[in-house]
Order: sequence, then structure tokens, then C-alpha cells
Amino acid sequence: MSHHPYRTGAVVAFMLGCIASPARAAAPAETDFFGAALCQPPYSITTATAIYEAAEKLAKPDTSSLGAAIYHLPAPVSRDGFVAQDVVFTGSSVGILVDGYVAAELAKRYDLEPEKSHLFGTSSLGFSRLLPDAEQGMKGLGLISIVARQGPAMQNKTLLMCEFVSDEDRASMEELEKQKP
Repeated sequence: MSHHPYRTGAVVAFMLGCIASPARAAAPAETDFFGAALCQPPYSITTATAIYEAAEKLAKPDTSSLGAAIYHLPAPVSRDGFVAQDVVFTGSSVGILVDGYVAAELAKRYDLEPEKSHLFGTSSLGFSRLLPDAEQGMKGLGLISIVARQGPAMQNKTLLMCEFVSDEDRASMEELEKQKP
């Protein structure tokens, strides 16, 4: 049985550097990878597991990217003029790699706000939006956001992700940002 990369703890998803290996089969029509990256439906272990299992049926993961598992889909998925062909699982998050450096365009389309931190230079441009309280199904453990991040390590791709960050990891990141020169 494959391990579940999104259960291994929070990982710096935007440090991705490789695109996945060839796919094995056609995508099931009912799997909405783009919707999952937009937290539709809102993130939960159940929805993340369903998306993960669908990706497992389609492709062999590339796990060479710092704790991420990237699945190259047999055909591109698109929405609102954006195109992606790679599904990404990291820590407790699920997303896609959108073609091009389009973080600002994704932010405009999906009402994301500029991030205050670029996470120690690994993201050159990042945007995010917390889901409303009614969609925070894991409140008390952490918060769920939609994020769009781009950077040179992503090889002309932009990460669009439904990201769950534990309260502990969020506090650690905030403390590290305070110490940053």
C-alpha cells in the first residue's frame, strides 16, 4: 500500500522542483482535481483521501521533490482559462501545478490576498485566503486556506493548493518570520 504523503506533516510545498513521471490511465470524469485545489469541497481527511486515491489510479507519483508527491495526469484539467496537468500532495494539503507563472491572475480570479511572507525566499510571489469559519472543518487543529504561489524552483508552474496548516505549524512559522532580519 502506498504511503499518504499528505499525512506526513506540513511540508514547504512551494519548493517543488520536478514534474512527475508519465501517467498510466485516463482520468475519471468525476474527479475534480482543480476543485480540490480550490477547497471545493472544503478540505477534510476524507476528501483529501478520495483525491489521493483517484490520483494513485492514474499515475505513479514523483516523490523526489522535498516531501511532495506529484502525479502527472494523462490529460490536462482546466478551469477559468487556467490549465494544469500535475496534482500535488504535501503535508496535509492537496493542489495542482498550473501552467505558467500566474499567481497574480489566480489571486484576482479567486479573491486571494498577498501573503506577508515569502517563506524565506522559496516563493517569489504568494497569495492566500482563509476559508470562511463555516468551511473550517478542522478548526481547533488548524486552518484551511486556498493559496497560489510561484517561484523559480517550480519551473514555470504556479502552485494552487488547498492548504491545511496546523495551529502548531502556523505558530512556528510566525515565530520564524519575527526572527527574520
